This record gives sequence, structure tokens and C-alpha cells, in this order.
Amino acid sequence: MYSEVDIRRLTWQSRRGMLELDLLFVPFVQDAFRDLPEEDKDRFVKLLACEDQDLFLWLMEREIPVDPDLHKIVRIILDRVQPS
Repeated sequence: MYSEVDIRRLTWQSRRGMLELDLLFVPFVQDAFRDLPEEDKDRFVKLLACEDQDLFLWLMEREIPVDPDLHKIVRIILDRVQPS
């Protein structure tokens, strides 16, 4: 279970310094994180531990994460900003 303090910390950690990542992560934490199932919240926390270069490639759909957990949360983030 993630508290409001945890969510504020995650919002801060979502500020990566790379505009493309900031524009995806910060709104995602503020608007969607609370409604995720716990396992997807854990996946997002795991995603934040990755290197910015990898995150950029995955979120710009130039590569796919090998880890299925990371692939799932990347898809959730992208589906949120690229609805079909």
C-alpha cells in the first residue's frame, strides 16, 4: 500500500531531468498511479530504478524491455497517453 508520502516521493523521483520522461512520468504519478492495482504500482517503482537512456528507448518505442514486468508498465503508461 502506497501512502500519500510515498506518492509525493514517487512524483519527485519521476522528475528525471529529461523533458520527454518528465512529461510522461509526472502526470502519470499524479493522475493514474493511485488507481493502479498494487502489482502495477510495484512495477512502476521498479521502472523508476532504471537508467534514463533505457527508459527513453522504451517509452519512445524504439526498444522493448526484456523484463515482462517493465514491459507491462511501459505499455500501461503509453496506452494512457496514446489511446486507441
